[in-house]
Amino acid sequence: MSSNAMAVEIEGLTKSFGNVHALRGLDLTVPAGQVTGFLGPNGSGKTTTIRILLGLLRSDGGRATVLGGDPWADAVRLHRSIAYVPGDVTLWHNLTGGEAIDILCRLSGPLDPRRKQQMLDRFELDPTKKARTYSKGNRQKVALVAALASDAELLLLDEPTSGLDPIMETAFTESIAEVKAQGRSVLLSSHIFAEVEKLADTVTIIRNGVTVETGSIAQLRQRLRTQVTAVLAGGSAALAAVDGVHDLVQVDGQTRFTVDEESLPAVLAQVARLQPRSLVANPPSLEELFLRHYGEELAAVNGADSNGRNGAQK
Repeated sequence: MSSNAMAVEIEGLTKSFGNVHALRGLDLTVPAGQVTGFLGPNGSGKTTTIRILLGLLRSDGGRATVLGGDPWADAVRLHRSIAYVPGDVTLWHNLTGGEAIDILCRLSGPLDPRRKQQMLDRFELDPTKKARTYSKGNRQKVALVAALASDAELLLLDEPTSGLDPIMETAFTESIAEVKAQGRSVLLSSHIFAEVEKLADTVTIIRNGVTVETGSIAQLRQRLRTQVTAVLAGGSAALAAVDGVHDLVQVDGQTRFTVDEESLPAVLAQVARLQPRSLVANPPSLEELFLRHYGEELAAVNGADSNGRNGAQK
């Protein structure tokens, strides 16, 4: 596969389960040698998409290619080049963790013992214990070690750090950076925005089985405003008339406003003339980009929770 090829290409993908339309024309690409974040809440179609890419489900329509092949017709061949980590790992109870890792690794080619030991040490996993004794976090480590120690060309990761503590999440971040440096490709589905923001080259956000945003973090940030907080010796009245300044308020002696990215240099030049004693500019986070599409649903949930609590108090 050439360096300019796509590890995954999906166009207009559809899938229904009876009257439930899980995918309604999804578009998604994973450039070769890059990490692509795949975001959406439970029920948005992420896991269905990954199961189609694995050849476990057959799509109803649209087009999907994985490493240049058809994920349904070429599943056996493609699985030699794919490693998969689900969010809830099930293992063979009577095998040790090390035996499970050996089996999983060999599905995608020869196993490098040194790489395997490196991952075992990094994730602090005892491979001699039976799988039935493992906690959820340790079962997750088995799948991660197997995927990261393999030579798989494409890693499909569906909530891979579920059940891991913050130290192990750091080990995961380090490992994915190494995978990327090796020129391998990753599709990372996660609810941890900071994790995706740190690792992903591009991000695709889906809603109800349809792509609603796609692009690099920088490209997505251009669609939202930067939040600025400052303490100004010269007062903030002059900022109200500056092009690109929005939502200007004074809170506890601080001036807060949002600013369009293209207006940021001119606005900051104006702020400099107002003798700032402190200044903090925060670009929009990935979570804010996500909530741009799901904020009203979150508000509805919070409203329902609030009504329930209020009702209980009456």
